[in-house]
Amino acid sequence: MKHQFNYCPNCATPLQQISQEEDGGAKVRTRCPACEWTHWNNPTPVLAAVIELADREGQVLLARNAAWPGKFFGLITGFMEAGETPMDGIAREVAEETSLQVDSLKLIGVYEFKRMNQVIIAYHAVARGEIVLSPELAEYKTIPPAEVKCWPAGTGQAMADWLVSRGITPQWLDLPPRRPTE
Repeated sequence: MKHQFNYCPNCATPLQQISQEEDGGAKVRTRCPACEWTHWNNPTPVLAAVIELADREGQVLLARNAAWPGKFFGLITGFMEAGETPMDGIAREVAEETSLQVDSLKLIGVYEFKRMNQVIIAYHAVARGEIVLSPELAEYKTIPPAEVKCWPAGTGQAMADWLVSRGITPQWLDLPPRRPTE
């Protein structure tokens, strides 16, 4: 996902696509011709958690974001805050979005999500407590790990990798292809 900037945030000059020599060669980026400000458009770090419920026989928590169309359930995710570690950030996100207390965290992996220009840092979180959803989430379900169906993008690969680490062969959702966006 590319952010569209039309004017320089420093001097309000209209931005242009300008080629400039950088490490590794010339790069065309959105730049200001007046003050040389550059929009780097680097990927945003997003944190994700495969939540295993310690007090519910190891079931996995999946949630549906209130802003998502349809009935898709996914992992708890959120953006890292300035000054926090990824582990602190995902523990905070789990608590904010579900009211669960995280007992332990283990890194699953780091995944690209090019469509959203994000890098996903995914953790296995063992958590407990009463599930109370934030307004950001519409509903949740808990299911045994062997019944989880993985999705082919974003955090779905993290879920599949976690299942493999548990000796479970991932099952995949059969989703229709995405329509290209202009």
